[in-house]
Amino acid sequence: MEARVLGPVSLTADGRTVMPSARKTKQVLALLLLNANHLVSVPTFIEELWDDKPPASAMTTLQTYVFQLRRMIAEAVPGVDPKEILATTLNGYVLHVPPDCLDLNRYEQARTLGLRQYAAGRLHEAAHSLRTALGTWSGPALADVKTGRRLDSEVVRLHESRLTAYETCLDAELATGAHATLISELTGLTSQHPMHEPFHRQLMLALYRASRRPDALSAFQRLRTTLVNELGLEPSREVQMLHQSILSADPALDHDQVLVPR
Repeated sequence: MEARVLGPVSLTADGRTVMPSARKTKQVLALLLLNANHLVSVPTFIEELWDDKPPASAMTTLQTYVFQLRRMIAEAVPGVDPKEILATTLNGYVLHVPPDCLDLNRYEQARTLGLRQYAAGRLHEAAHSLRTALGTWSGPALADVKTGRRLDSEVVRLHESRLTAYETCLDAELATGAHATLISELTGLTSQHPMHEPFHRQLMLALYRASRRPDALSAFQRLRTTLVNELGLEPSREVQMLHQSILSADPALDHDQVLVPR
């Protein structure tokens, strides 16, 4: 079995995929997968599906969505009672999925390991673990699901978690002298996230260490222009201090200076 939420949502078994086309049935599947092997209560489903305006038939309709998912599971996993996989409890439903088959679990395990390794100064190991974590993503979380209140909060949480993993991974790789190989990747990240200061800081540092000080200063100016024009804000003190260090060619910016663990 293979279950995915870090990208398009899917549940696959024996080469057959459970992929509901109806919007709300897909929301139900997404909630179940995000909480795999844990109870999802009926009120949680109702809040996600209908916010604070559920219809009188909400409970019956939810049962219909669960029935549809069980029918798809029965087709994907013949010979197994779908009620054993998608089980009914006193207060809701539980989707039973082997933990190592869910991309979210693999991501969180590798991310947690990478952050611990980084904090311990084991930079090469941290970078490897965090790259493994990031490699589990195939797109934005729940990419093909039209989300409600509950799933919205999960998408935001996962997005922030992914950014933190990315930032720490890049810090580890910069600290090990990989600046030249990261410039292209960081250029793309700053384009995708034009107001995300950590990526701009890392690009400035990578360019400086690659003996491209004018480009590093230009990266700062692009960030500053965007922040001033869009938000009326100057870059953070950390980024401004890096800018001043680049202007003065501060030796502390050399690649053999290990970054302070987060």
